[in-house]
Amino acid sequence: MKQINDLSGTWRLSGTDVDLAATVPGCVHTDLLAVGRIPDPFLDDNELKVAWVGRQDWTYQRDIGWDGPVPDRIDLVFEGLDTVARIEIDGAVVGETRNMHRAYRFDVTSRITAESSVAVHFTSAYTEAEQWRDRLGDRPNAYPEPFPFIRKMAASFGWDWGPTLVTAGIWRPVRLEGWSTARIAAVRPLATYAGSSGKLDLAVDIERTRDRALQAKVLVNDREIAVLDLAAGETGIRREIDVPGVTPWNPIGYGEPALHMVTVILTDGDDAELDRYQQLTGFRTVHIDRSADDAGTRFVIHVNGQPVLVKGVNWIPDDIFPSRMTRQRYELRLRQAADAGVNLIRVWGGGIYEDRAFYELCDELGLMVWQDFLFACACYPEEEPIRSEVHAEARDNITRLSPHPSLITWNGNNENLWLHEAMGWNDHPGGDLSWGSGYYLTDLPTIVAELDPTRPYQAGSPWSGSPDLDPNSPDHQTMHSWEVWNREDYLHYRDTTPRFVAEFGWQAPPAWRTLRDAVTDEPMRPGSPGVLHHQKAEDGNGKLARGLAPHFPEPASTEAWHYLTQLNQVRAVRTGIDHWRSHWPHTAGTIVWQLNDLWPVTSWAAIDGAGRLKPLYFALRALYADRRLTIEPRDGGLAVAILNDHAAPWTGDLMVEHRDTGGAVLATTVIPVSAAARSVTLTAIDHSDAALVVATLGDVRALHHTGDTAVPDGGLTVTAEIVPGGLDVHLHATGLARDILLQPDRIHPDAVVDQGFVTLLPGESTTLHVRAPAELDPHSIKEPWVVTDLAAALSGR
Repeated sequence: MKQINDLSGTWRLSGTDVDLAATVPGCVHTDLLAVGRIPDPFLDDNELKVAWVGRQDWTYQRDIGWDGPVPDRIDLVFEGLDTVARIEIDGAVVGETRNMHRAYRFDVTSRITAESSVAVHFTSAYTEAEQWRDRLGDRPNAYPEPFPFIRKMAASFGWDWGPTLVTAGIWRPVRLEGWSTARIAAVRPLATYAGSSGKLDLAVDIERTRDRALQAKVLVNDREIAVLDLAAGETGIRREIDVPGVTPWNPIGYGEPALHMVTVILTDGDDAELDRYQQLTGFRTVHIDRSADDAGTRFVIHVNGQPVLVKGVNWIPDDIFPSRMTRQRYELRLRQAADAGVNLIRVWGGGIYEDRAFYELCDELGLMVWQDFLFACACYPEEEPIRSEVHAEARDNITRLSPHPSLITWNGNNENLWLHEAMGWNDHPGGDLSWGSGYYLTDLPTIVAELDPTRPYQAGSPWSGSPDLDPNSPDHQTMHSWEVWNREDYLHYRDTTPRFVAEFGWQAPPAWRTLRDAVTDEPMRPGSPGVLHHQKAEDGNGKLARGLAPHFPEPASTEAWHYLTQLNQVRAVRTGIDHWRSHWPHTAGTIVWQLNDLWPVTSWAAIDGAGRLKPLYFALRALYADRRLTIEPRDGGLAVAILNDHAAPWTGDLMVEHRDTGGAVLATTVIPVSAAARSVTLTAIDHSDAALVVATLGDVRALHHTGDTAVPDGGLTVTAEIVPGGLDVHLHATGLARDILLQPDRIHPDAVVDQGFVTLLPGESTTLHVRAPAELDPHSIKEPWVVTDLAAALSGR
């Protein structure tokens, strides 16, 4: 059996005028932060004060040794090095790397002794990227940074929601691994499901030190299903194996996400175990319907033959320093997504191939994963040495991630095919050079077809399916909707019915405490220096202001600005999702930009950089519910869209009320309705001059304000009682109390609440549950802006 010597833990970090204890896995920034050598880069403009870290070279060093019997081979294994590194043992070079997104294995058998030392010398990512940019020629890029010239997390170099903090370090685990005769180098268990049976397309790669006959026993759930013989010298084997009697894996809402343990045991001729591979996987079949119809080209994801309405979110790395991510933090964030009704996570192409824990948790939760290859918003050179790195990276990660049933599609890039045309990059300096199209249209689909033919591949997001079509056409396959937000009001979401919306979103600041903790400006204003430093989008605050202008008067204070921009974010995303969802299956899904943030910033996220839930999060929970009502403009009038993404029909009496500005009922209509499973039913309703239309079916309600109306005082009463773990906050309205928001972080930094914006009709009451790890003062709810409704916000109260 293999012998493992874990090398994680304490190392020594050195650089110019730096020599300190370091933690592996980790990175230079986190090590410097731990001993106070740099200020918190999330505070004020400290990001600029630590920029020097990314420009320096660094060395990690520690003693290593091998005690006891010496096996045939001793390998030094790095699961992740960030990024350009030279590895030495006792001063002798044993390997070099230039890719953050790959694992590396170096044979150190002849180098290592009982008292050896290993050093990992990191060259600044800027030095490497700028060197290859100068050699290969600069080319167009949406951001003024050289990230396309190095295979490193692009977001390290800054984005329109992220800081520029260019890292270096041993960011994933490292170990010594000793083995003899042979080891399992890779396993690709491609598991599919058809009819009532599973199939395992199993590839096993072997590395040897001795030529002898071997066997690989294959088990599913401890039941032996095959024995594979490998002749002397044979280094790989592939078999298709029928696996009857397994339960299929299904996404959330479509059945159980059943998982099965696949085990491969490698033995020698004497039946002695040499190596073992174990991995949970799931049997399911994925297909994307991209057929033509009268309206263009579909994009409907099918799992196990079932069309699935995608209710998705885009995922960026959850920390600008990914080495800080833990399984617990992944679980928290992914459970938050699932609890919000999300069924698909898109891993965006400017980040990383996430940790194994991310995909395992998605497997367990039934969350589908759309995985981008790591290219975003730029022209990428196809010359060496970058081309070989791209190929090796793709092979490495397809093999690593292929066991996970949650992974349902590979995507070639983020926006590169679109921006190349939309931005006219051909006419920019360097536009006549290679720009990545060969990766997306030829290389990557070829590698996916070889290593993972069970999953559909798409050349990019957005992508219309052909170089002859506008890559971002609403009529063909996937679209990114960014004219709204960048240039248009959110009501313009209703102008198009795309086939699939893979990105769209609207900004808002983070929770008040998150912003206040990150910015020391006094007074803090929307345009004060610290607030603007934590707004990375081009003219972001200008777009926020222009987005408010059609709907609200200019905010009277920073607090009112914060409240109204949060409300506008909710209204914008709600307008888009409700409109597009009402066109299912023509529009087959939405993926909101974005679920999460990686530092405290004004952005499109639903969960801010401190992990606090913005009101958008709670809105998503309602928007992505299996059963939802929305009142939509249709054919010059109004229609109630009954959105039933449930396996059972939805029937009952639809009550439609017309109400005045104060919420008083003017007229009521009751309409028997029935929506089939997984369907949308539209019911036209009378169009009147009522200020408010309310539609109710069972315990689901939709509100539609028919125009710009006055917002009278809703007669809101707020009381609180102490309960175990926090407060129950009771709301009662004598009139129409619109968009009531309780901000728990204004009570206690760690307090949470179970709802976002709430509207109460006259005479209605509800209870908000506030919980915290400390005793809360019930009088705190009377503090300014802790509980606010729209009337109060507009009056500056």
